[in-house]
Amino acid sequence: MAIGLKSNINAIKVKGLRAVADKVLVHNMHFGGQTLASGIILRDDDKKSEGIKPRWAQVYSIGPRAKLDVKVGQYVLVGHGRWTRGVNIEDENGPTTIRAVDPKDCMLVSDEPQQDMAYGDKEGA
Repeated sequence: MAIGLKSNINAIKVKGLRAVADKVLVHNMHFGGQTLASGIILRDDDKKSEGIKPRWAQVYSIGPRAKLDVKVGQYVLVGHGRWTRGVNIEDENGPTTIRAVDPKDCMLVSDEPQQDMAYGDKEGA
């Protein structure tokens, strides 16, 4: 089961799903808690004030007019709340939840998934 696919709504079976215009479709967005390599536990604080933070997601599709230096399969850090509600789909890779984001809300890109990430509100914190 993909990250975020907890809904009781049936997944839409799709083939050839792709983003339109300047949108970026992402999946595998992490909302749960995590344990850092150092052993520090970050709680699952989604929907609370502590949960206001950017989140990593994997790029599923890029619209033809998106001005973004990123490729399908890479990971982007998306500004807090700058994603749509998820749509559950099932494609040739199995079930996942797709969300749309604007390219301007993608802050960082990585070739590897980023799980060990701490957030702060102060420089150097």
